[in-house]
Amino acid sequence: MSTETASADATAKPTRPQRMGRLPYTRKHTRLLLGSGTGWALDAMDVGLISFVGLAIATQWDLTRTEQSWLLTIGFVGMALGATFGGMLADRYGRRTVFAATLVIYGLATGASALVTGLAMLLLLRFVVGVGLGAELPVASTLVSELSPTRIRGRLVVILESFWALGWILAALIGFFVVPASEDGWRWAFALGMVPALYAAVIRWGLPESPLFLERRGREEEAEAVVRSFEESAGVPHEESGPLPPVPPKTPGVLWSARYRKRTIGIWLVWFCVNFSYYGAFIWLPTLLYAQGFDLVRSFGYTLIITLAQLPGYAVAAVLVETWGRRPTLATFLLGSAGAAVAFGMSGEVWQIIAAGCAMSFFNLGAWGALYAITPEIYPTSVRASGAGAAAGFGRIASIIAPLSVPIVLAAWGNAALFTLFGAAFVIGAAAAYLLLPEQAGDALDAT
Repeated sequence: MSTETASADATAKPTRPQRMGRLPYTRKHTRLLLGSGTGWALDAMDVGLISFVGLAIATQWDLTRTEQSWLLTIGFVGMALGATFGGMLADRYGRRTVFAATLVIYGLATGASALVTGLAMLLLLRFVVGVGLGAELPVASTLVSELSPTRIRGRLVVILESFWALGWILAALIGFFVVPASEDGWRWAFALGMVPALYAAVIRWGLPESPLFLERRGREEEAEAVVRSFEESAGVPHEESGPLPPVPPKTPGVLWSARYRKRTIGIWLVWFCVNFSYYGAFIWLPTLLYAQGFDLVRSFGYTLIITLAQLPGYAVAAVLVETWGRRPTLATFLLGSAGAAVAFGMSGEVWQIIAAGCAMSFFNLGAWGALYAITPEIYPTSVRASGAGAAAGFGRIASIIAPLSVPIVLAAWGNAALFTLFGAAFVIGAAAAYLLLPEQAGDALDAT
């Protein structure tokens, strides 16, 4: 490097993303996590509720196994569409705006589900719920990623993802205490899902928009105001920003261009495999336990215990994604998920079922945390939400296939074969993560 170049680099003005990236953790980051994380937890509560409510409705309405499969699956059809188009809308209209809109959509549809009188209307509303849920998750992780300090960016996204466990635990508590309480218990469970619609107003006005998005849309004054608010919270002086690097011409199919093709294949494979095994196992878990001879209350209780193991899984992943790296953490947790899935399928005694189920929760949800940390990082700002949404949307195809496949595999080969299949999918995902994804720990986000 020449003396002139070194001097120019030393005096260059930092960009706004660089100013955001080198800040310490502040109270504004805490508010960001709590605001985004509460919405995330409410999402998880809604997804988790259907596994409990679905069993109660199937029993009360005398649904066939195929009808129950569609009840558990139709929301994922909506999630596939929501994730794909929600990311595109977030790159066009803003992360915060789309985040709030999705909360309203799925909150109102969930509340309306409490009033249905037949399966057809319930399936329609569950589809609408899925659209809102699918759009919200990749958008929220993109927003948090773009507002986080570089050195702990992955950790904060994993912490955001850990709110999923809180929501699923809340769903398990509602399933345990509310759903079996009366014939209308499942209706009261759905009614509680209207909470996100009320919370959306707080989200819309309480969270900052991403300054990277604002600057790329030419809204520089708004971007500067966001950055300055975080600097003031950190107690650091304001700086004058330099320009962002120019955005390369956006050609059709940028995610499949030579630069991004390998990582797109990798992230799509991981999302597909994780969705297939996670939703295939956990959506059906209360029903599978019920089928093994446990009554409704005990099957819900065991599911609650297994769900609690998600929290330490997130905690360990939150540490490892920064100290060890995103890619090895993700691959290792996926391999752990594979072993736990096989063990669960071969379990017979109650203690074996609970132990293997807890291990599956621990590793699987830790893997989810690492996956959400790495997904927004592998694309530039101009297509970050679109790329994350496309990967999530492709993964949701597996979440459609898996619940529909469970009754077929169970009838043909049994419980051990089913969970061996889930284990194989985890192994494929681990290989894709380690071989095809870049390591982004400690790297600044690509602001182009």
